[in-house]
Amino acid sequence: MLKPLRGFARLSGAVSGVMVRFLRRIAIPKEWLLVYLALIVVPAGIILYGYYERSASILKNEVMRTMQQTLKQAGSNLSYRLSHIEDISDAAFMNANLHKYLSVGADDQSIGVQLEVVKDLRVLVESVQSNSDVFRIRLFVNKSKIYADEKINFFSLESIQDKPWYRSIIAGNGGVVWIGDYEENYLEDGRVRVISAARMLRDPDRYDQVSGVEMIDVKEKLVTDILSGLQFAPGTQIYLADAAGNIVYHPDASLIGTQVAPQVQELLGSGPEGSRSIAIGEEDGEVLYTTLEPTGWKLVAQGTESQLSRRAAKLTQASGLTSLLEYTALFLFLPFVLLAIIVRGMNRRMKRVIATIRREGTEGLSDLPALTSDFLVLERSVDHLVLRVRTLVEEKYKAQIHEREAQLAALQAQINPHFLYNTLDTINWIAIGRGASDISQMIDSLAKYFRLSLNKGQSIVGVEDELRLAEVYLEIQQSRFPDTFAFRLDVAPGLAAYRMPKLILQPIVENALLHGIRKAKGKRGAIVISAWLADGDLVFAVSDDGIGMDETQTRRLLAEAPADDKPDGAGSSYGLYNVNERIRLYAGEGYGLSIVSAPGAGTTVTVRLKAEGGGGDMA
Repeated sequence: MLKPLRGFARLSGAVSGVMVRFLRRIAIPKEWLLVYLALIVVPAGIILYGYYERSASILKNEVMRTMQQTLKQAGSNLSYRLSHIEDISDAAFMNANLHKYLSVGADDQSIGVQLEVVKDLRVLVESVQSNSDVFRIRLFVNKSKIYADEKINFFSLESIQDKPWYRSIIAGNGGVVWIGDYEENYLEDGRVRVISAARMLRDPDRYDQVSGVEMIDVKEKLVTDILSGLQFAPGTQIYLADAAGNIVYHPDASLIGTQVAPQVQELLGSGPEGSRSIAIGEEDGEVLYTTLEPTGWKLVAQGTESQLSRRAAKLTQASGLTSLLEYTALFLFLPFVLLAIIVRGMNRRMKRVIATIRREGTEGLSDLPALTSDFLVLERSVDHLVLRVRTLVEEKYKAQIHEREAQLAALQAQINPHFLYNTLDTINWIAIGRGASDISQMIDSLAKYFRLSLNKGQSIVGVEDELRLAEVYLEIQQSRFPDTFAFRLDVAPGLAAYRMPKLILQPIVENALLHGIRKAKGKRGAIVISAWLADGDLVFAVSDDGIGMDETQTRRLLAEAPADDKPDGAGSSYGLYNVNERIRLYAGEGYGLSIVSAPGAGTTVTVRLKAEGGGGDMA
């Protein structure tokens, strides 16, 4: 904050010195100099200082609010993923055979019975581990079980009784107990850092006895992937702490298990989310946090004020410098010119200024009433300029606020699609669990379609992604219309790294299927998608052997949007018109669509784009 003030002081001192020397040369009395300094320079300095303080406070609050919202969004996403793990744990826990198999009984020494038990439990284990978020499920059972030392998914209960978190699992009385980030040695994968959802299992015949412990392990990478997307300033620490203030996850593994600072612990216990400025060492710092619902852990962002508020400081300095120049011109130079004109009696120069203002037709001055006094005309002109400057300052401030809101919306757009993907993943898991492979395949294709079409909000994609989107769409339509059409991709090598606007091919492919093949008499046919480079341009062709159309209709499809079609681009002729207009806006008049067709002979739609990017072969 002191740097802009020191800069303002130096600039004000230099300007004041030049003005004082000039005013002395034109013999202005000292009394006038004192009045000038008292009425102009001092108020200008006070106003600038107040404006800077207000701008700094508002911008800092906006930055901190945006960061809090971003942290909350990341916490919601992480909470959803961990809640999903709890749901999986609940589903396994509710399996009646699980408790029956783990109970201690006379059949424990029967190899035949134990082999059948292992077979059934293996089905349960594979079902749980089929979820992409689950790394491993481990069942700790009584050592009397023959399979207790399998050491992949089954272990003896005695092997974890000396672990520090075993007592908390038993105290959980069958509820899910979350174990923070720790390193575990797996027989097949070696040492892996995981976070676990554990719960105690009771013997159904002797309810006071513990028959086992169920642990679902999640790789640390699940947390790291979500938190690494938080675009905070370098040096900001982002970690997870439990209700007792113990750090349960931290990018620096050496800090896991340590206690947070007492003032941070006090803040974390004040509510589900919040932020506060606290003293961190010898420097003021900021701490923001939010609560993860399923675990009760706190997601914390901690850093110094210079780290977390760096963006606010930059915006404040830019705003302060702009305001400094504007107010300096307004409060120093204009009064200086007016005083010089009055003292020296430069009436002719003043008239020249007024004549210039009238001749140039400054916006707004034409509305002034006819005045006989040159001073009055000049006064009204200055009033208009002051109003204009203030309007520009307000518009600039609003533009900066809108910029921050746009940045927040971009961050949210990166997080929100995870809900859609995770929901489809959950439905897919349920379908797999019920043996509905056709539904699972359809859901998997739909998830790929959304992931490719949304593409994190980007409007420019790779050629490979665009072709994959069209391929996934046709796979979905093959599930919808089985055994009615075939398709083939004929792609020249070396196109993978080229870039193009997204959703160019899919509307054309959809039009070929629904208006070409599906309207044919037998409702059967084939679609071929080709891609190659020609004369430095990127060329695509979508061909079908459907009903075709006459030349008049092909020209009309690209010339105007039909009035009888809904403008959604969903397989309608509006879709081709829309794609053609987007390409022309993106690449220029020499690019777009061309259609070759004849009734009964099928249709070929050719797309020509600028070849941007390059390198690499199609995977």
